[in-house]
Amino acid sequence: MLTIYAEPRKYNGTSASRRLRRLNKLPAIIYGSQTTPVAITLDNQIIMHNENKNSFYNDQLALVINGNKIIVKIWSIQRHPFKQKITHIDFIIV
Repeated sequence: MLTIYAEPRKYNGTSASRRLRRLNKLPAIIYGSQTTPVAITLDNQIIMHNENKNSFYNDQLALVINGNKIIVKIWSIQRHPFKQKITHIDFIIV
């Protein structure tokens, strides 16, 4: 199982997400059936390095946020229209 470290996001919205992308960070969100959605920030370099692995898309991932481990799967990925960049990831709690 792949482990990825994340940080909670302080600010939400389009302009906050653009600021994160300029800092080589990636905005993401975690959805769950019994919990409220949690907005997080991921390191873009780690995601770009791991996205070439089949396990990144097919298997469960462990997200560590402030020391709490959450088991998730990728629900959807948004990509830039013509660049090879991911702009946003949605996770769902397993």
